[in-house]
Amino acid sequence: MVKIHEKYISRCIELAKNGLQSAMPNPSVGAVIVSEGKIIGEGYTSPYGGAHAEVNAINSVSPEKDLENATIYVSLEPCSHYGKTPPCSDLIIAKGIKNVVIGCVDPFSEVAGKGIERLKKAGCNVVLGVLEKECIVSNKRFFTFHTQKRPYIILKWAQTTDHYIAPDNTIINSAEAASFLITNQYSRQLVHKWRAEEQSILVGTNTVINDNPKLNTRDWEGKSPLRIIIDQNLRITKNYSIYDKTIPTLMITGNHHDEINTVDNIIYEQIDFSTNIAIQICNTLYKHNIQSVIIEGGTQTLQTFINENLWDEARVFTANKSLKKGVKAPKIDGTLIEESNKTGDHLKILKNI
Repeated sequence: MVKIHEKYISRCIELAKNGLQSAMPNPSVGAVIVSEGKIIGEGYTSPYGGAHAEVNAINSVSPEKDLENATIYVSLEPCSHYGKTPPCSDLIIAKGIKNVVIGCVDPFSEVAGKGIERLKKAGCNVVLGVLEKECIVSNKRFFTFHTQKRPYIILKWAQTTDHYIAPDNTIINSAEAASFLITNQYSRQLVHKWRAEEQSILVGTNTVINDNPKLNTRDWEGKSPLRIIIDQNLRITKNYSIYDKTIPTLMITGNHHDEINTVDNIIYEQIDFSTNIAIQICNTLYKHNIQSVIIEGGTQTLQTFINENLWDEARVFTANKSLKKGVKAPKIDGTLIEESNKTGDHLKILKNI
């Protein structure tokens, strides 16, 4: 029976991937309903505010099918509280589904075992912890946010073979430096795909002043993430792209700012730059309900998070180019979990384990 359970929970995890981006800040869950060894219904979490996976799975079942003898498989514990939708555990009970197989417990305090308890009290046979680790990984952002009270942090940079991330402006002029691209177009498109998968993107002052990035998803279909800019002394002037008002932007500054609330799609937040910068930024993002952030530079910003041991993944491209002089890449120790070639660019993904 364990192998059968794993088969269907694995399918739940696959289904959940379909809702990963649109469901945030909710977790994306997959649900499968099985009767007499056959799948009769499937569903995953709708865009934020919409129906949960269990509701969509139940609604997909033909009316003539008998749910009382069916088993529902879900990658995450069914909710037990009223949020934007009614409790999924109540719907399962109301439909007479007696067998419930759950991948992992929901860490959100409003649920956290209460859904399982409600199902058991109603007489449901509940099996818990099937492919638990895999189910947690499928919602790693959600779990990190609720268990560690901070966003899931992804570091990303591109470097040359001699470990530089940008040329030296004293060797080439600023226009040439800004147009110098380390990685190829395929790697850059992948980065835009990654941006569409996260709630926010963060860079430092020098990256904005030197590169004038848009920090959007123009090379991939998907919503552009919240832009987060570290600008201690508000040195970035209004003519830079981050002030174009097209995307909500959060400015992290050390200066008091009268416009501390949203003004023209810009939010200002003040921190103390004399200590624990990364922790303070994480606290600020937690306050704004941001569950994930991809940090794209520069070296000083990336190294700040590395030194404070506040990171979960590092995605590092190495291109077949050299600079001999320039801005050195960050130094990081992590566990290699994936390695691949992206049409000439070498990608390593490290985990902070």
